[in-house]
Amino acid sequence: MPETASAGEAEEAALLGLAPAPPSATERYGPHPSQVIDLYGPPGGPLVAVLHGGFWREAYDRVHLSPLAAALAGGYGLRVALVEYRRVGGGGGWPGTFEDVGAALEHLRAAGEVRVLAGHSAGGHLALWAASRGPVRCPVVAVAPVADLARAHELGLGGGAVADLLGGEEHLAARLPGADPMRLPPPDPRAAPVVLLHGAEDADVPVGLSRRYAAARPGVRLAELPGTGHYAPVTPGTAVFGLLARELTRYAGRARGT
Repeated sequence: MPETASAGEAEEAALLGLAPAPPSATERYGPHPSQVIDLYGPPGGPLVAVLHGGFWREAYDRVHLSPLAAALAGGYGLRVALVEYRRVGGGGGWPGTFEDVGAALEHLRAAGEVRVLAGHSAGGHLALWAASRGPVRCPVVAVAPVADLARAHELGLGGGAVADLLGGEEHLAARLPGADPMRLPPPDPRAAPVVLLHGAEDADVPVGLSRRYAAARPGVRLAELPGTGHYAPVTPGTAVFGLLARELTRYAGRARGT
């Protein structure tokens, strides 16, 4: 049964109603104001890199996932790197957004081992992209990812967000092959195993996108979350946030290297 508008709005309000959590440190990986990484948790803890969503648009920044980063650091002993990147309307889009994700992960890798790469929504898309194209050799946990750009465009998700990301309708044919996880080589399941967590009642990014990606990528594990929409998995205090935290800590404890 599809997520109702009121249920989806309630999940969004619960996440956005949380007070922003200040980081313990911030590092730059480039000169643009958006080329920063906020760090949470003890230095030396298992490092988890997190990419936020918001349909790649400037209006949505990393701050809405700062409670998640703080909860993972404070409750699970992780060192969390919450990555910002240039977004559409703020110098991002094609190719800047993708370049920033690659540069941020290179920066983190130079500073130490990244155990897990996680992303939510559009950030989940970027995490899957990085698993195929970027400097990633670690497990990837993608939450409600826009895993199939072409299908997302057909569905009109985000009011044309895919076309905006890639510079307009006229560029889709040329740029989708380098941007769409469905069209890129599959991640190496030994070096970068992929887990998808997706609410079965997600109205913002339908679970069908994750189903299509998992069906086309042997070894990808999809966990559909019944009774769950788009935001609950990244909202501290929910049962499904606990599931996400367990996945991240399980991989952080055993993974090696990016």
